Amino acid sequence: MTDLLDLSTFGYAVVLGITLLFLYSKLKKPSSGSGGKAVPVAAGAWPIIGHLPLLGGPKAPHETLGDLGEKYGPAYMIRIGVHPALVVNSSDVAFTANDLHVSSRSEFAAAKHLGYNYAMFGFSPYGQYWREMRKITMVEVLSNHRIDQLKKVFVSEIEGSMKLLYNTWAEKKDGSGKVLVEMKKHFSDLTLNVVLRTVAGRRYSVVAEEDQKEVLRYRKALRDFFHLTGLFMLGDAVPFLQWLDIGGYEKRMKITAKELDEISGGWLADHRKGGHWDENKKEKDFMDVMNSVLKGASLAGYDADTINKATSLNMILAGSDTTTVTLVWCLSLMLNNPRILKKAQEELDTHISKDRFVNETDIGKLVYIQAIIKETFRIYPPAPLSAPRELNESCSIGGYNIPKGTRLIINLHKIQRDPKKWPEPLKFKPERFLTTHKDVDVKGQC
Repeated sequence: MTDLLDLSTFGYAVVLGITLLFLYSKLKKPSSGSGGKAVPVAAGAWPIIGHLPLLGGPKAPHETLGDLGEKYGPAYMIRIGVHPALVVNSSDVAFTANDLHVSSRSEFAAAKHLGYNYAMFGFSPYGQYWREMRKITMVEVLSNHRIDQLKKVFVSEIEGSMKLLYNTWAEKKDGSGKVLVEMKKHFSDLTLNVVLRTVAGRRYSVVAEEDQKEVLRYRKALRDFFHLTGLFMLGDAVPFLQWLDIGGYEKRMKITAKELDEISGGWLADHRKGGHWDENKKEKDFMDVMNSVLKGASLAGYDADTINKATSLNMILAGSDTTTVTLVWCLSLMLNNPRILKKAQEELDTHISKDRFVNETDIGKLVYIQAIIKETFRIYPPAPLSAPRELNESCSIGGYNIPKGTRLIINLHKIQRDPKKWPEPLKFKPERFLTTHKDVDVKGQC
């Protein structure tokens, strides 16, 4: 009887909590503030969970949000659980956002479990720690001086990749002199080795069995990372339900985090054993640099090893999967557009000839190939939705007064296919970046 009473009390508490939360969410409607336009609010929100069922439908979230934009306009509000979110489908609206006002990042389970409790600066809240990590990566990895130092890494990996392709053709070509190649795997091997050599001084052989076992293990962990960080989780949307771990995603996050930490922790140990952190070493990788900069000190409550592993993993994630995806799309688009492929080949023959590889100093001459890359990024951005931001203070975006705490989602996929900005947006036309959009760089800036 006591057990039944306990269950009844628990059930009553849950129902009461849900009811109160529902009433609160209905009462707390987005306000237009004084002088601002009323923000359109998308219909179809469920009690408590908001628009989550809509985002979990058969279409990808960016497509669903784009479809809603056709109905509600360039900016509108949705609810992700208890959190109000402004969805922006227009570049005109997006450019009105003040960076300082939308610099905060939302807290979510993936950042906690997979991001070393927010030590990974891609997930870190805006502040001193984030600024320090960004400064280190910009100066030590992405600066012109650093890229010049690592040029031989890029060159050797690309040359090795081309030789591997040639050997595959020579060994497996059919009677007509052709061979099928899985280019996604080929690009994945290439980009992963470039990034790993740059960050951790490691590379994986595509023929050594032991290396293949480790690279398969690492690739699976990376795939799981991307999958889990891309989920709209109920526990993030409705925090008081997080303890239920519906779907078991938090458990999977912890397993994946442990796997990645074991691998990166092993790299740190190898660096120490092998004397990788010799101050006089000529070719320092990113882990070497991080160790030299941190010198064992803690920062913002994180110890030096945690910062090193988290930041190194951040660099690997940012440079591997996204690059592979872009290369695959770029090649696919050219193969499906023979005219464009032929023009690219003619440009190479004109400026490079067939006797050598392209090098960095040639890039400025290859304007058509640059246009191909820009057009690939436009049609297929590696991340169709921006990472969610959160307003740290109320501000105006697109003429709408948006309250503090609102999440901001930029639909890059929709913006880059806007027919008002890009005539024939679904057509692959690199020429647009030589004419009407010639001043747009590869980052989308004019």
